Amino acid sequence: MTQTTDMMILPRAFLRACRRANTREKVADSTGARLTGNDLLLRSLAIQRLLNRKLLAADEPYVGLLLPPSAGGVLANAALAIGGRVAVNLNYTLTPEVINACIKQCGIRHVISSRKVMERLKIELDAAVLYLEDFARQLTWADKLWSALHAKLPIALLERRLGLTRIRPEQTLTVIFTSGSTGQPKGVVLSQENLAANMASIENLIHLTEKDVALGVLPFFHSAGFTATLWTVLALDPKGVYHHNPLDAKEVGALCQKHGVTVLIATPTFMRMYSRKCEVAELASVNVVYAGAEKLPKELADAFESKYGVRPLETYGATELSPLAAANVAPGRQTPGAGPGAREGSVGRPISGVEIRAVDPESGKTLPAGTAGMLWVRGKNVMQGYLNQPELTAKVMRDGWYVSGDMGLIDADGFVFITGRESRFSKIGGEMVPHIKIEETLQSVLHLDEELRLVVTAVPDAKKGERIVVIHTELPKKPEEICKLLAQAGLPNLWIPSPDSFRQVEKIPVLGTGKLDLRGVRQLAEAQFQ
Repeated sequence: MTQTTDMMILPRAFLRACRRANTREKVADSTGARLTGNDLLLRSLAIQRLLNRKLLAADEPYVGLLLPPSAGGVLANAALAIGGRVAVNLNYTLTPEVINACIKQCGIRHVISSRKVMERLKIELDAAVLYLEDFARQLTWADKLWSALHAKLPIALLERRLGLTRIRPEQTLTVIFTSGSTGQPKGVVLSQENLAANMASIENLIHLTEKDVALGVLPFFHSAGFTATLWTVLALDPKGVYHHNPLDAKEVGALCQKHGVTVLIATPTFMRMYSRKCEVAELASVNVVYAGAEKLPKELADAFESKYGVRPLETYGATELSPLAAANVAPGRQTPGAGPGAREGSVGRPISGVEIRAVDPESGKTLPAGTAGMLWVRGKNVMQGYLNQPELTAKVMRDGWYVSGDMGLIDADGFVFITGRESRFSKIGGEMVPHIKIEETLQSVLHLDEELRLVVTAVPDAKKGERIVVIHTELPKKPEEICKLLAQAGLPNLWIPSPDSFRQVEKIPVLGTGKLDLRGVRQLAEAQFQ
């Protein structure tokens, strides 16, 4: 029986994955936690019963989580799924205002977190907080007995007891928030089928087995972290090893060596740090390395391959695509006779079940191979829409195609090459940074009039992929003062340009219609920061 089908219901797949793993270690983290398949099932059942019995109302479908990649985060997500809840992993790097905006959009009344996390964040949530540390003492003997008995039931009976047979493929599994260009986050609604289709493609892509060990450093509020390092572990056969801080190269290297990590998925920013600080022996077991969320510089790929003997490969996707749409294939994971699996400079071919085409941005006409245009994507991985925002959904959907906002071309062999981004975002350190929100905050803190005095854009950066810069005419304050004002206004550090990222120009490019010439602004910025 195949593990993955396009119509797979993930909580049901989770039960089967736990049963297949049995006494084999399935989840571990840097705190020393180690869970077999049996442990994972038993504890998830116990937490699910506790949440349903005591803490959460029956009419509360959405539950927030503020937890880093960890065994506790894995258990909480699994428990919510088998309990029929929608897990909403909240981005703890955002401001309290934005986090609470996400909570409001979903109508979240409870957020699962830990005391350590909440003490570090120092925020007041517009929801009640449930602490993981309290769950153990809140479990009654009846809870433990119920969980132990149910963990031994035949899978088909357990599914019926939990109500999982009533879950439909189109039913929402999660909502993952992105940072919108206006500062209001958009909730991307992803169904059971969306995630299942993406994971089936991942398994077909690199042929995962129980011998694989995936490193989980991407946060679960990141779509790649949620799909590739959380649910791929929960629903398929690989083991997952988690660490809360992706910047901690020393601990990452130690975990890779200790657990024999074979699959490493990270952003180029994180990868650059690992390349500098991890010993060769620590990554000796790694044979698949994927870089996503930002452009992978060739010099980084060369340096990583030279040191560790495995070349990082690029992928392409978006939160709206669950997230994977295209990927290169590692040499040792290719299907025999499938042709070339990777092409330098590309983000790979569309994954199984996904179509990508380049179209003319104005007419929507499909362009011939080798011609750059707007990338449209279609497949079962395409989101259900933006939560409670049908107008925004309509702007990016065309007859089942997702309009990515990315410019690219597709060569004669089907490899996709990204040539630019038209949307007003930058991907820095794997996070989407909205230009318009930064502009609005600049206008506010500087008390500027309606005249076009500044514009935020980005230029290529060797370390982070992109760098936020401000092109402006005369401003009332110096860049150093402006940066302090932006921090005081509550912008995340990642969104604040450095003082040397300001450039004064005579005028800001505009089109004949009076609209901002984004392409002209980008070209001007690149010339200024060449």
